[in-house]
Amino acid sequence: MASSNGRKASEIFQGQALIYRHMFAFIDSMCLKTIIELGIPDIIHKHGQPITLSELVSILHVPPARVGHVQSLMHYLSHHRFFESVRIHEKEAYALTAASELLVKSSELSLAPMVEYILDPTLSASFHQMKKWVYEEDLSVFDISLGCSLWDFLNKNPAYNESFNEAMARDSQMSNLALRDCKLVFEGLESIVDVGGGTGATARMISEAFPDLKCVVLDRPHVLENLSESNNLTYVGGDMFKSIPKADAVLLKWILHDWTDKDCIKILENCKEAISSNNGKRGKIIVIDMVIQEKQDEHKVTELKLLWDVAMACVLNGKERNEEEWKKLFMEAGFQDYKISPLTGFLSLIEIYP
Repeated sequence: MASSNGRKASEIFQGQALIYRHMFAFIDSMCLKTIIELGIPDIIHKHGQPITLSELVSILHVPPARVGHVQSLMHYLSHHRFFESVRIHEKEAYALTAASELLVKSSELSLAPMVEYILDPTLSASFHQMKKWVYEEDLSVFDISLGCSLWDFLNKNPAYNESFNEAMARDSQMSNLALRDCKLVFEGLESIVDVGGGTGATARMISEAFPDLKCVVLDRPHVLENLSESNNLTYVGGDMFKSIPKADAVLLKWILHDWTDKDCIKILENCKEAISSNNGKRGKIIVIDMVIQEKQDEHKVTELKLLWDVAMACVLNGKERNEEEWKKLFMEAGFQDYKISPLTGFLSLIEIYP
């Protein structure tokens, strides 16, 4: 049977399911936040083997009336592969998966600080301003909700700034895991500047892998306070929109997606200036960022990239870009050539040449 608009009932029901799935999507985030706050990944990790529901609720001191609710939470997250449901002595038990291992706080690759930062209610509540954001030129959801940009908010609130830096440092560990297999990118370089490099997680990894490579981290002065330098790792407080220290190469990891095209061109022009006339060498810019490739990527990967695109637009008036959009930026900034290589499941490594 067709409805009055000509669609089959099955199509309408599929539309309803899609609406409801997105309507409740915020609960996905809250489930993720809850298991981190309860320390469930850490409990299973410390347990050393899959844990039964009775063992888990006993450790958590869950009231008897809430045991079934915890089971619902674990069942849902197991369905989404945050946990693996197994049987032990005829009882259901839960084991860690690759995703939940990344939520163990003691892990070198833990992304728990990233989740806690993104889902902080003061920041995440700003997305309720998206309707107003659509009509307000040049304002982000933070400008509307908090009365200032994200960067100004972080400058004024040291606790949030510390949380942000920790989140970015943890994310850098994931990029570093991939960069360890990209040694050719850094071979032949004598110096490199990590622009917007935060507390130096990525630069530290590069400096340790290449002891003869001089690494400099450029970031806002207050970000760099009390950081320890080494023989080939130093920190410089400054503004990438004004100048960048001279070097053979400049690294821009997850920087350009924060900014408008006009701002990106200015940053790239300053990068070009930094690598020019450096002992006659042909310098390069190394960009780690997303490249939207809808025809090549799996559907879920494209979905993630497009979701990030919306998030960057809302939070910073930035954007994720496809190859044509990247190429346009590079050419307008005066570069002649570039090369895109895969890095992680959704990030690419782009080498740009003057």
